[in-house]
Amino acid sequence: MIPEILNITPGGYAANCYLVRKGADAVLIDCTAPAADVKALLTKKGATLRGILLTHGHFDHMLTLDAVKRETNAPVYLAADDKDLPEDGEKNAYTVFFGMPQAYPAPDVLFNDGETLSFGALTLRAMVTPGHTRGSSLFLCEGIAFTGDTIFAAGYGRFDLYGGDGEALAASLERIATLPRDTVIYPGHGTHTALGAALDRLF
Repeated sequence: MIPEILNITPGGYAANCYLVRKGADAVLIDCTAPAADVKALLTKKGATLRGILLTHGHFDHMLTLDAVKRETNAPVYLAADDKDLPEDGEKNAYTVFFGMPQAYPAPDVLFNDGETLSFGALTLRAMVTPGHTRGSSLFLCEGIAFTGDTIFAAGYGRFDLYGGDGEALAASLERIATLPRDTVIYPGHGTHTALGAALDRLF
């Protein structure tokens, strides 16, 4: 059974919020949709939220994290290299854009590159791809890649915020290019596409 992918919109700041479900098990990848919408979709699908996986620690990917975590009791997963971002407004970029501090819940589980994350019927592999932030990550699952802000359908993420590094991002894109071209990427913003098509627009 191939996982079902549902983009819960509207997400704030045009950031995607993916509910990935396989049978009664589900995970949320990035957390921008209202908690009520997340709960309603889980109820409709007869699924339990097993985890909230953050592709990186920028504020626009965890806008509703506090409420969703409170409503579902699902643990939050984040790459170890981004562990300090949620609780620090300067690092998570909220202060940069709005001039005031803003903290989000700290991650419950830290992961590193190559780790397998299991949630009942769902299994994903973490691929840490620094550049947009130090801990920016992809989640790979059965020919699908949730890519956050590392690579989009027509571009790649900025690298001028805290932890950003243009050379690291270039190296990450080269590594991503070794994945099968028919991998379907679901980015943090914008529409999904085949990885090969996205790479052809970059190189």
